[in-house]
Amino acid sequence: MSEVDVIDSPKGILVIGGGMAGVTAAVEIAEVGYDVFLVEKEPYLGGRVARLNQYFPKLCSPSCGLEINFRRIKTNPRIKVFTLAEVESVSGKEGAYEVDLKLNPRMVNDNCTACGNCIEVCPVERPNDFNYEMDHTKAIYLPHAMAFPMQYVIDMKECKGAECAKCVAACQYDAIDLDMPVQNLKLKVGSVVLATGWKPYDANKLDNLGFGKYVNVITNVMMERLAAPDGPTKGKIVRPSDGKEVGNIAFVQCAGSRDENHLPYCSGVCCLGSLKQSTYVKDQNPEAKVSIFYIDVRALGILEDFFQRVQGSEGVTLVRGKVAKIEEDPGSQDLTLHAEDTVAGEKVKQSFEMVVLATGMVPTSAESKIAADIAHDNYGFVASDTAGIYAAGCSRRPADVSTSVQDATRAALKAIQSVVRGGANG
Repeated sequence: MSEVDVIDSPKGILVIGGGMAGVTAAVEIAEVGYDVFLVEKEPYLGGRVARLNQYFPKLCSPSCGLEINFRRIKTNPRIKVFTLAEVESVSGKEGAYEVDLKLNPRMVNDNCTACGNCIEVCPVERPNDFNYEMDHTKAIYLPHAMAFPMQYVIDMKECKGAECAKCVAACQYDAIDLDMPVQNLKLKVGSVVLATGWKPYDANKLDNLGFGKYVNVITNVMMERLAAPDGPTKGKIVRPSDGKEVGNIAFVQCAGSRDENHLPYCSGVCCLGSLKQSTYVKDQNPEAKVSIFYIDVRALGILEDFFQRVQGSEGVTLVRGKVAKIEEDPGSQDLTLHAEDTVAGEKVKQSFEMVVLATGMVPTSAESKIAADIAHDNYGFVASDTAGIYAAGCSRRPADVSTSVQDATRAALKAIQSVVRGGANG
């Protein structure tokens, strides 16, 4: 590739974001017969879904849906994937957009077979962001067991580069290039799908709930990784402080949500997420006691059946009341929750071995917006589609996986219609 390469594809469509919504939009567009450029800032596709242990309500592994979509991408020559890519600007109009991309170096080329010889000799460790920093990887690492592309990547913020280079010597396939440069690419496309996804609300801002201060207070996204077979504990739900199996656990709903000082809105998925995670605990330890402190349980449509099923499980208690604060016993590192049971009309003070905070969904665009003519609401979600640029999934509103997939199909159709209109007007 030259210093600035140009790909001119007036009937092509750019999809920004390689999570479930972006991947869905890409395969739907390509299978209709249009070229797709799928851009993802991380070194792998799959987004937040790749970090889940199970979907609700079926409680099946997300690897099923991801594997099918990855196969569809691999076998479709119309889809071009760019990972570690940043969209620097989007300009133009429907049917004629110019997009400037910055392609950050992976330091590992396509010769990589994911054999793992490199990690055996790498002396440097880094916090594992895929597991929300609950464990570590080497500076050269495979993002996760099902990563697409199945290719190692080097974290150059931690790597010592040529000063070390032990991975280079260990690689028999000449797959590691520590001098790989940043590249720039200009795309000319007909329309854009914006699927930049979400991130969990920063629980460090919730001073009263003890996250970051008490080690046995974790978040809902961390709980997913604890329960996952490829997570930091190989799927064992244990206390971070001492590695003991959890027998008494609390889930705190609306941790920062529906709160004018944090997230004024409801993310709509946190209740079902905690109900789902209660099944993780009970499956591993049927004798465990689970308490869920909530304001209202949001379980619409057929998800009400899932709510009723979990609510009726032995050892699962729902307490209608907002948790005011969490305190720790310095000796046992158990946690005491202070709340008000609004049904019983009394204050509750109860101790648990571990607490999971159900934090809400924040659109990625709340802090990092694409440089384009896109309107956002007060919370950072895309407020409305414009002719030629269509938001999908959690860039538009908080949503569960199935809703995001449906919404991505809608955006894909809109983007195709845009290309057709652009061609007719060109």
